[in-house]
Amino acid sequence: MATESGQNESGKGIGARLPRREDDRFLRGRGRFVGDMKLPGMLEMAFVRSPLAHARIRGVTKPAEGGQHVYTVADLIGVKGMRADSGLPGFRGSVQPILAEGKVRHVGEPVAACLAENRALAEDLAELVEVDFEELPAVHDMTKACDADAPLLHAHWEKNAFLESAVDIGFEAAIKDAAAVVTRRYRTARQCMAPLEGRGVLAVWDRNLEMLTLHSATQMPHVVRTGLAECLGLDQGQVRIVAPDVGGGFGYKGILLAEEVCAGYLAMKLDRPIRWLEDRREHLTGNANCREHSYEITGYAAADGELLAVDCKAIVDSGAYSIYPFSACLEAAQVPSILPGPYQMRGFRCTTMAAATNKPPILPFRGVARTGVCFALELTLDGLARELGISQEEIRRRNLVRPDQMPFINITNKHFDSGDYPEALRRAVEAIDIPAVRKRQAEATGNTRIGLGFALFCEQGAHGTSVYSGWGIPMVPGFEQATARLTPDGGLELRVGVHSHGQGLETTLAQIANSEIGVDPAKVKLVHGDTAYTPYSTGTWGSRCAVMAGGATGTACAALGERIRKIAAHLMQAKPEEVVLADGFARAGSSQISIAEVAATWYQKPQLLPDDVDPRGLEATEGYKTVRDTGTFSYACHAVVVSVDLSLGHIQLLDYVIVEDAGTMLNPMIVDGQVYGGTVQGIGTALFEEMPFDAAGQPLASTLADYHLPVAADIPPIRILHMETRSPISRFGQKGIGESGAIGPPAAIANAVNDALAPLGAAVNEIPLTPERVLRALAEAQPKMAAE
Repeated sequence: MATESGQNESGKGIGARLPRREDDRFLRGRGRFVGDMKLPGMLEMAFVRSPLAHARIRGVTKPAEGGQHVYTVADLIGVKGMRADSGLPGFRGSVQPILAEGKVRHVGEPVAACLAENRALAEDLAELVEVDFEELPAVHDMTKACDADAPLLHAHWEKNAFLESAVDIGFEAAIKDAAAVVTRRYRTARQCMAPLEGRGVLAVWDRNLEMLTLHSATQMPHVVRTGLAECLGLDQGQVRIVAPDVGGGFGYKGILLAEEVCAGYLAMKLDRPIRWLEDRREHLTGNANCREHSYEITGYAAADGELLAVDCKAIVDSGAYSIYPFSACLEAAQVPSILPGPYQMRGFRCTTMAAATNKPPILPFRGVARTGVCFALELTLDGLARELGISQEEIRRRNLVRPDQMPFINITNKHFDSGDYPEALRRAVEAIDIPAVRKRQAEATGNTRIGLGFALFCEQGAHGTSVYSGWGIPMVPGFEQATARLTPDGGLELRVGVHSHGQGLETTLAQIANSEIGVDPAKVKLVHGDTAYTPYSTGTWGSRCAVMAGGATGTACAALGERIRKIAAHLMQAKPEEVVLADGFARAGSSQISIAEVAATWYQKPQLLPDDVDPRGLEATEGYKTVRDTGTFSYACHAVVVSVDLSLGHIQLLDYVIVEDAGTMLNPMIVDGQVYGGTVQGIGTALFEEMPFDAAGQPLASTLADYHLPVAADIPPIRILHMETRSPISRFGQKGIGESGAIGPPAAIANAVNDALAPLGAAVNEIPLTPERVLRALAEAQPKMAAE
């Protein structure tokens, strides 16, 4: 079992830095992805996609030769479009068609599907299809989506907004004593997730079983099965989703795609396997957008730095459709509840709008909504600090929730389960060495300026039924289940409904099993990603796997362990409560018997079993929820030092410190990997990644030559300092950590850049912090400085 420190005595269970088991096959090129699958008679699918952001379809002309292999919406007999309506009052619903019907609403929307023996021929066929478009004005700016002259995306709506919401908690009373008031406008850019592997699907119809099997690069097999069955009019028992190895997800692979529905239908219609592999241009321009926010935010503080209140007007660009299953309110519905973050305040007011525009639907991306709200609030705090003449770190210290207040209910009714936020700040301040940074800042000469920035935030992970039903999300998680089965030779088979796409679940869940029943992780087989073999789950998203699937695995293994102990006790003539399971053995005093012998007794020598043996055998399925289903709260403080070249606008990261509290770390090495990977994505958000659109709704970064991802040379040495404040609501004290690294970098880096530019009167309030934006901020500041 794990000790209080989280370390495991065997070196293989909870707390051990066990190398990831799955990495061996990945590093040797032995992973199996949808792109590796080929079946006899398989056809490849390519799509005719809209080149326009908004247009009526007057007609589609199929080529004379090969036209029988081209399919439009009229050919999808009985197929329903995808609908993802929020349960929140005032939500405006719509249907996302599988192939465009009558109208296109964003560049890249599929209009026709073309089949051929290989992808090249399918693309050639797509080039021959003629579509007669009547172009319409496009809505490209979320802040103008509801203007009176804006064209409507959906004719039955009165305005281009999926949802508008408002919250006011004691705001007017709170601002009466304000000594400092700071108002800022911030924008975050639209991004793409850019996993190594794009989406892919291979659909196979078994006419004997009347079963549709869909091999899909998805994070959420069971949810995809539900949506696919609904669109195709099948019983869910007729649909099997198999997710093989998945090369990164980041939220993008958590949705049902029109391409999946189309492939499934055509596989049934033609009785041939149909495969579609997303290319990078499709991914960038038509399928994978996220993160585009606008904020007008005002912070109010007392003379001593107490944060009195925050007032915010937020707009989220949700694109053209409400995406299945998360809905278009995925981010906008969360902004009002998570904006206050880890800070105490007396009053709070926030209005939000999920705007509809002629862009691809907004999708979940690592750190959903939190990256934007952290950016807005943390930059506003720095503005208040400058207004009051106190330091960046001091204004945070004075307003953070304290450990003696835990569990803490914040102003938006968030239940903080545990933590020491001021200590995380203190450690970050110490590690970044502020006196040395300020000395270096004072000594900077020429065109170089040095800046220091902080960002604090919390990551609510593994939140469950009450939270998501309150947000109106169509897909609401409940109990997470796991099955633990001892094999006849003493190995262990675990079955879980979540899916691993980089989280190392094959390792960490095996470590949990080792801690509970002593089976060597090398003898644990994880079965996941197949709806035919695994218990139902809403899948992998929201930093829930370690907490929910880990808790379910531990609960199932504990139940199995009781059965193992009873049989072992009988064989050793001991009492079950005396039996300890460790290192592959059951021990009672000086006696021991291998777990393999216990398994062999159940399966092959039942005559040796005790009379009162549990007839359910050596297989247990158990369900799990946390003590409270409002989520665990991991948190971090990011501290960064930058240099800014005033002549080029170039930003260089000089030092980066992260103080992170993931609760009990199931595997510290995997935690480090999650934080490093997330931080690199956050640096991309801060400095490089942007999917701009012109006034016609045309995406302007259609290749990786235009869409800039961070590379190794852009990343400084990152120092991670761990805290381990156990969560009181999870089985092992663990907290969700998968998204945390991506949340803090934009705010911390922007605060550091603005710290460097502050003496010049300049500030950059839009990300990414490109050289052009830095130089523009400097140019705009020059007349102001001259006037002063």
